[in-house]
Amino acid sequence: MDREKRFKYLKESHDKVWDIIIIGGGATGLGVALDSVSRGLSTLLLEQSDFSKGTSSRSTKLVHGGVRYLAQGNIDLVREALRERGLLQENAPHLVQNEVFVIPNYTYFNKIFYSVGLKTYDLLSGKLSLGKSKGISKKETISRIPTIKQEGLKGGVVYHDGQFDDSRLALNVAQTAMEQGADIFNYMKVTGLSKNGEAISGVKAKDIETGKEFTFNGKSVINATGVFVDEIMSMDKQDHIKTIRPSQGVHVVLDKEFMPGKDAIMIPKTDDGRVLFAVPWHDKVVVGTTDTLLDEYSLEPTALEEEIDFILSTAKKYLNKAPERKDVKSVFAGLRPLAAPKGGSGKTKEISRSHKIIESDSGLITITGGKWTTFRKMGQDTVDKAVKIHKLEAKESSSENMKIHGATDNVDFSDPLYFYGTDRSGLEKLTDNNPGLGDRINENYPYIKAQVIWAVRHEMARTVEDFLARRVRILFLDARAAIDMAETVAILMQQELDKDKKWAKDQTSEFIKLANRYLLEEYNPTISS
Repeated sequence: MDREKRFKYLKESHDKVWDIIIIGGGATGLGVALDSVSRGLSTLLLEQSDFSKGTSSRSTKLVHGGVRYLAQGNIDLVREALRERGLLQENAPHLVQNEVFVIPNYTYFNKIFYSVGLKTYDLLSGKLSLGKSKGISKKETISRIPTIKQEGLKGGVVYHDGQFDDSRLALNVAQTAMEQGADIFNYMKVTGLSKNGEAISGVKAKDIETGKEFTFNGKSVINATGVFVDEIMSMDKQDHIKTIRPSQGVHVVLDKEFMPGKDAIMIPKTDDGRVLFAVPWHDKVVVGTTDTLLDEYSLEPTALEEEIDFILSTAKKYLNKAPERKDVKSVFAGLRPLAAPKGGSGKTKEISRSHKIIESDSGLITITGGKWTTFRKMGQDTVDKAVKIHKLEAKESSSENMKIHGATDNVDFSDPLYFYGTDRSGLEKLTDNNPGLGDRINENYPYIKAQVIWAVRHEMARTVEDFLARRVRILFLDARAAIDMAETVAILMQQELDKDKKWAKDQTSEFIKLANRYLLEEYNPTISS
């Protein structure tokens, strides 16, 4: 993933006509790219920022069928998601792990109700099941979740789902598609659509780093931009009526002391009918999520105070040690691209999470909705549509059996660098050749300087944020620690990218400003001159 070399190739291939051009480098767009290359189609993907910068880096970190959707009777979505969950664990075993979830029960009725309901969940997962659900006693519930509130506790129900690192999966999918021949770029913003008469013939784009403008020709164009799909559709048709109403989901991150065990908690019905999870992740606990309809949206959404309060107050009802604002290590918000509710309804639970593919008169194909777990199937369905509409010569899809870059068995998830998979040996070579790169960036966290160099050379990291937010996840785990690491990371990247000292200082300042949006109390340390 050497961006400079690929950029040079891009400038030399202005006459090329790609089979598929994809706008958007989140989970959906990358799923399209993965399936497209599996069929032998020439593929170009353009992302305006960094891979998974938006919603795709801000999930609850679950690969799951969706117990909530089962309760709503959306059997087809749950069955599809459970199958994809199983395939994903097989294809990316270095990123997806089996997570045990405990539903604490405070009435005997709920214990019976959820025990029966989760047996259906087990059946729908079929041969790709991660484990069977079962009812457990009060004693075992406390053993699994030592910090659970015990007053009135009747027992619990255990079930299995997947847990993963969303941004690392996005990056590895991009690497997989590139290894299969796709051309994939971050920081390449689509500024317009090209047409031959009324038909889409390609896209116009601008490289954010250099300002250079391009026109790329393609037989089909896929709009996979999440909450921004309406912006692309408006480029196609000026009087386009919005199809998306974003819903914001917020998570807070706490220290492991609030849930010291390995198991996660699922609260199936909070006071306002939402589902709340508390999930162990990278030696922290992610608690969320909210579901708030918004009228405005951006690449960097901000958590609302009422959302933070809701999560903390709900957690307080189930944990012996009540988390307070001072305990929050990081808070992050993501936007779900939901279909605009009919009749002005504000109830997001009424809106299907199934994906939807829209064909415009011009031939533009838009994919929206869905969830991380089903990203591959969304990609397959979208390419099916493109092949049919634009009469592309394509092989049968083989993406469901495609191993993801880095895939390796026997992963030690207690190793803080587990997520590199087979790339771990490359990191070790860097430190063998330069022992100083084995030094920690921050004494309280296991990340080493070699990871910064690796991210620039092999993972297309272009900014301090790219590294601290998505190549490693420290911004999401401990925003204050991320701020402390920023200057060291900036200097390492400056040298590797052949930038000047002003670039490093600007990058540090910009990151600190961004990271403070993940904190509940502002933190601005002094930057070296």
